Amino acid sequence: MSIFNSMQINASGLNLERFKLDTISTNIANVNTTRTENGEGPYIKQQVLFEENLEQVKSGFTGDISTKSRGVKISGVEADEENIRLVFEPGHPDANEEGYVAYPNVDMADEMIDMMTAIRIYDANVTAINSSKDMLKRAMEIGSK
Repeated sequence: MSIFNSMQINASGLNLERFKLDTISTNIANVNTTRTENGEGPYIKQQVLFEENLEQVKSGFTGDISTKSRGVKISGVEADEENIRLVFEPGHPDANEEGYVAYPNVDMADEMIDMMTAIRIYDANVTAINSSKDMLKRAMEIGSK
């Protein structure tokens, strides 16, 4: 693996964590949304799905085909429809016939933990990219002597 591959892998990690943070922000912003734009109930928590980005590479020397990792890729966003909270509020405009209001399944504590984790992983990827840049710089300094 070349140093440029490591930078590409870390860049894909940065992209994933940024997308996760965007999704977490949307979840937090809608923590009390009892009616979506289409009027079909409460906001549903979103979760980012991702997988390893594998690529088949043919060797220029031997012609052998191997599988190499190119980092991670976002494979979608999934709605987590479990654990919708029902709260008895008969005066609420979105209350059903029994007086219950459906609230989103967004738990602020879980979202904050997910956000802190995403930030830490983002920082780790930035650190790895900076280390790769330093190694390249030092290699160029050695070559110039």
